[in-house]
Amino acid sequence: MGEVEVVAGSYEQIVFGYRVCPSEEEWRIEPVFTHHAHTASLSAVAASEQFIATGSKDETVQLYDMNTRTEHGALLHHSGTVSCLEFYGTSHLLSGGEDGLLCVWSTKTWDCLKTIKAHMGHVTSLSVHPSGKLALSVGTDKKLRTWNLIDGRSAFVKNIKQDAQLVLWSPVGDKYVVVMHDKLDIYSLESASITGTLTYQKRISSIKFLKNTLLAVAGDDEYVKVYDLLSEKCICEFRAHENRVKAMDSFLIDELCVLVTASNDGFIKLWKFNLEVNFIALPHRCYRTVYLVLDWPSCSPD
Repeated sequence: MGEVEVVAGSYEQIVFGYRVCPSEEEWRIEPVFTHHAHTASLSAVAASEQFIATGSKDETVQLYDMNTRTEHGALLHHSGTVSCLEFYGTSHLLSGGEDGLLCVWSTKTWDCLKTIKAHMGHVTSLSVHPSGKLALSVGTDKKLRTWNLIDGRSAFVKNIKQDAQLVLWSPVGDKYVVVMHDKLDIYSLESASITGTLTYQKRISSIKFLKNTLLAVAGDDEYVKVYDLLSEKCICEFRAHENRVKAMDSFLIDELCVLVTASNDGFIKLWKFNLEVNFIALPHRCYRTVYLVLDWPSCSPD
């Protein structure tokens, strides 16, 4: 099992890093770094094996080297807020911003290899296919775009009639989901058409695949819901925080799926999921354990 660290960005311009220390009895968490990365609030965080990249309203992408625990420089190419970041493996970083640009960076030289005018409005979200050959982006121009990352060209454009806030490939890459306010559309890669739609009770703020057919969804309330995408039903829900859930991520540790949630209540929580449980036979019962609760600097409301 590799070492797991949780990285969180705040409105207070600071990035926090913590090491997760599992044990049979009680899990611990150890602070490993605090980095005042920006001159404005953070808007995006991404991590690879070596680097952390953070985007901000100060129009920069700041890099932090996890091996040396030192600043590694800044990427200055966007005009306006850097809204989304994603690494692909150890070789590339993708960034999107309010300027409508999608940029592809080399993690070896940190040169900007491609600058693509992706959207007429803001780029709100991007996701790289597991193969590394395709990427999806959505923006405030009511378009969903598929990009060929080999040649940096648009492969497909779909009008979606609404501004989308989130887009995400499934772990296998045979489907992807697009979020528009409180609605989530499920697309098939093969047909590029909608195969299902989910509606949440509030605006959706974060989504995360737990496995290829299980999707965790959180919004502007205290709850997390897990949906089975085959039946399109909520198979698990629980109150995760005292305030809205702002962000989610997950990782596997000793074949255990751990969901990480962060909230405006100032806490980060880790939840255990047994993915082998037949959730469909036990609707709305969620097998979970709070391994630890981390009190971090409170977020300001946005």
